[in-house]
Amino acid sequence: MNPITLSDAPAILKEFLGYMQTIKGKSAKTIQEYFFDLRTFFRYLKLSRGLVESNTPFQEISIEDVDICLLKTVTLTDVFEFMNFMLSEKNNQAAARARKVSSLRTFFHYLTNKTGQLDKNPVQELETPKLKKSLPKYLSFEQCIDLLNSIDGKYKERDYCIITLFLNCGMRLSELIGLNVTDVNLKEKVLKVTGKGNKERMLYLNDACVEALQSYLKVRPVEGVIDKKALFISRLNKRMGPQSVQQMVNKYLTKIGLHGQGYSVHKLRHTAATLMYQHGNVDIRVLKDILGHENLGTTEIYTHLSDQQMADAANANPLSKIKKR
Repeated sequence: MNPITLSDAPAILKEFLGYMQTIKGKSAKTIQEYFFDLRTFFRYLKLSRGLVESNTPFQEISIEDVDICLLKTVTLTDVFEFMNFMLSEKNNQAAARARKVSSLRTFFHYLTNKTGQLDKNPVQELETPKLKKSLPKYLSFEQCIDLLNSIDGKYKERDYCIITLFLNCGMRLSELIGLNVTDVNLKEKVLKVTGKGNKERMLYLNDACVEALQSYLKVRPVEGVIDKKALFISRLNKRMGPQSVQQMVNKYLTKIGLHGQGYSVHKLRHTAATLMYQHGNVDIRVLKDILGHENLGTTEIYTHLSDQQMADAANANPLSKIKKR
């Protein structure tokens, strides 16, 4: 954990974040999200309890003195009012409020069930704000072909390999940039990736992925490389970071006319999952393991029907050919 980021955190929060990182294996990004969400709640709590001057700027409210005595006074009503505050004063949408609900649930579960510092969990009955269900955005098969055909330039083998892995394996951006050369086993046609919570899983490589990896490994820089273990190397001879991969993908999406239409690196993951499910008839439970999802419910967003499937269903109705006499 970054000591600068957590400099304002009280001891009770640091202990919780340490537990989530070392025992539960949560990523640095998740730890930071917990910190931001709980810091916001603690600031609101001090403001609502009159523990700071009412005109104190919200972002300047210190949380260093928050302790278990204050947290023992928290009620479900306090949390409801906090959610109203985040909606009315901070314009938090449902997704942002849902994340805060998740953080509060996890934190108070820790205080109640893991460390026994609270006798009763005040957020036991706290419900998650209802989220609007939207279909995942993804590229069509034809757009995938256009994207792959658009790749050129000095780093074309590397870029082609990255986009091929995204489109065929459905891995996350963080998983791709974390790949090492030793994670690739072309003989067995498998790739080891490290997902959320440092959980490892094996992905099977199809012929397109094997060929793309073989082509890239022939030209992958060796001399002067700073991180010699890294699979994908940037022009600065370092491990490629998330921003450089995003910029590269956006460059090729722009080339095929998809810039500014909501497509991104993560949408390539959606594309892989959707194509596997719709065209490969992959079982939803198998897809769950491929994508590294903890819950089947997360994977079920890919069971949506394509426009063509819905059109075919409508035309299959025996009344579809009946016309007025």
